[in-house]
Amino acid sequence: MSLSFLPRPDVDPVVRETRAAFRSLQGGGFADLRRMPSEVIFDEPKCTVHRYEPTADQPQDALPVLLIPPMAATPVCFDLRRGCSMVEFLLDEGRPTYLVDYGDISTLRDQDLGLEHWIDAVLPDAIESVLADSGARGVHLVGWCLGGILEMFTAAAHPELPIMSVTSVASPFDFSSVRVLGPVRLMEDLTGGLLTTGLVRTLGGIPGRLNGLIYRWLDPVKQIKKPLTQLQSRSDPDTLAQIEAVDVLMDTMEAYPGRSISQIYHSLIRTNRFSEGRLVLKHGRTVELSDVTVPVMAIAGAGDLFFAPPASAHHVGTLLTNSPEVRLERAPGGHLGVLTGRGARDTTWKYIDGFLRDNDRQR
Repeated sequence: MSLSFLPRPDVDPVVRETRAAFRSLQGGGFADLRRMPSEVIFDEPKCTVHRYEPTADQPQDALPVLLIPPMAATPVCFDLRRGCSMVEFLLDEGRPTYLVDYGDISTLRDQDLGLEHWIDAVLPDAIESVLADSGARGVHLVGWCLGGILEMFTAAAHPELPIMSVTSVASPFDFSSVRVLGPVRLMEDLTGGLLTTGLVRTLGGIPGRLNGLIYRWLDPVKQIKKPLTQLQSRSDPDTLAQIEAVDVLMDTMEAYPGRSISQIYHSLIRTNRFSEGRLVLKHGRTVELSDVTVPVMAIAGAGDLFFAPPASAHHVGTLLTNSPEVRLERAPGGHLGVLTGRGARDTTWKYIDGFLRDNDRQR
């Protein structure tokens, strides 16, 4: 007896949904992770400088910009994926764009490197290499997170450098407003700071894998909801591409050297000395943000509640008493999203582009 007269179930939608759910949870294949083409123009330990290939005509008065990542993050943070890359945006706007890459950082080999190494050697060398390569009269600096702090204190410590402007994105300068660190401070007060100091000395710093976990779990709710978000977004490849690209960034985190993370910890978290605009370096040398004499813009993430809340990022405005211009902007996104989220093109990147154009002409 033939059953051909019975209606056949339509399995295609089920197959499509199953495939989509599997791909969304599996991750991979959604993001275009090709990096913008670049050439190395300077290569020294902890200081490799890349010049990106232009994608548009560059106006004669467009000065170069040097992108400065934090120690732990690879340069991927500025070039997350095609269509969602600050580097790609700047190049398309005709901006000569460079980036400093610290390379591999080891908690064993590099544990004695302090912040003064970046402020007195790495960033000045990177700036000089950009000037030599471009022939420009000055350079703009744009840094994310700790990169914004390093560039700010470099401008303060080295007024002789032809820095035209400084832009920080999600850079914390007052940790009193970071609620998640309250229990950490309490524990440190009870132990006299021995707990963290002992841990850092034992490990030689904070390993890259641990950094990736810390950044991921600064927002635990987001991590717990991630599989559900992926399933709900199975028909939204752009959302899945963003999740995939962020995962790649987190998986490539580098280490914090022991001496540097100790300085950061004691200045930012335990004593909150950064909130006074002061950084104490080796041999008691002090650098103060009141010595910054160039235009500054600080961009805060409206959703950055755990690491650099707007009040913390904008606090720097009260410290730059000798800067000729201080712009304080707020853009959507969390700690990473404000830098390279899908809405950054119409907010953060436009603020940066406008600020750089204004200061191409004014100095």
